[in-house]
Amino acid sequence: MHILVLVVRVARGDLAGSAHLELVSGVAQLRPEDAMVDAMLSGWRAQQSARGLQERTMASRESQVRRFADFTNEYPWHWTPADVDEWSQWLTSERHLAPSSIRGQQAHLRLFSEYITDTRYGWAQTCEEAFGTFPVPITHEWNTIAHLNEYEGTPEARPFTRQEVQRFLDYADDQVDRAVRSKRKGALAAYRDATLFKVIYGWGLRRTETAKLDLNDWGRNPAAAEFGRYGMLHVRYGKSVRGQTPRRRNVPSIMGWAVEAVTDYVENIRPRFGGAEHPALWLTERGGRIKPVEINARFVAYREALELPSELTPHSLRHSYVTHLTEDGVDRRFIQEAVGHRSDSSTAIYTHVSSDFMNTALRKALTPAFDPAPPEPPKEP
Repeated sequence: MHILVLVVRVARGDLAGSAHLELVSGVAQLRPEDAMVDAMLSGWRAQQSARGLQERTMASRESQVRRFADFTNEYPWHWTPADVDEWSQWLTSERHLAPSSIRGQQAHLRLFSEYITDTRYGWAQTCEEAFGTFPVPITHEWNTIAHLNEYEGTPEARPFTRQEVQRFLDYADDQVDRAVRSKRKGALAAYRDATLFKVIYGWGLRRTETAKLDLNDWGRNPAAAEFGRYGMLHVRYGKSVRGQTPRRRNVPSIMGWAVEAVTDYVENIRPRFGGAEHPALWLTERGGRIKPVEINARFVAYREALELPSELTPHSLRHSYVTHLTEDGVDRRFIQEAVGHRSDSSTAIYTHVSSDFMNTALRKALTPAFDPAPPEPPKEP
């Protein structure tokens, strides 16, 4: 029986996460294989912690590795690339996960595989000495999904039409009136959500970006002084590139009706939630910050009540922002910066302009080529 135990201190000069720092002789383990896996995960956590990663990130990655181990019913030193093939196929055909979700899970698995096969950490040698075999790299370019673009939504995803947006926002406003007339609870929450959806559409935000907004994220824009303190929205939790912090961006306010809605909410509605010291823009009736899952639940309830297509999601409002501004002739570069895309190709994927717009644009492009230029006026003698 092999002797394994976890060590809680790291010696000076040793690489955080090294096998010899996690395992020493002295205590017998009834299940040495399980003890080895726990030691690997503990070492991986130490390695990530030394790089400054957040606790929730490390916990999420560890959870993913354990789920993969449960799927294979094998220990890491027995994993093969074929296991990743089978697992990825299962995520696609049985779990019906989006490519972006699968790629994220594969990335976590790749990081763990790279860690335990890196000779600097000594896990391969330790496993061979203990079990007669060692871990090998299991992810490669042929069995993982490449990150080809920032947007990887399903082909069915689409923006709202202008009529659908109007119906949706009108319905959200109607829920406030109904709650007030019936004198039932929920009027404040309904008003908050109606304003929240207007902000998603009016500033082209993602759901998580919206949930994490604070009151102080609004500021003045000298170029749009008429909007006062709501001329610019500072988005602090934009979508991040892997391994980096959230990307910040400033989104200029351009829809006056949306600014009016936010102004009314902040000045007249939000104070009624209490929690004056809380920084969040969107408060719950218990005084906390609203969560993305709550935004989604309210959206689905409204969508189903209106019998709108199921492919419409909160993210469709962001698509609508891009599409409708494009149809209105807003500069493409302005839209790209506002939504936080690194390349114009990503913005293009978000854009689904109407056929009327396409026909108008086509005619505008063809006119100079096919219409004869007007004759020049005769010159005076």
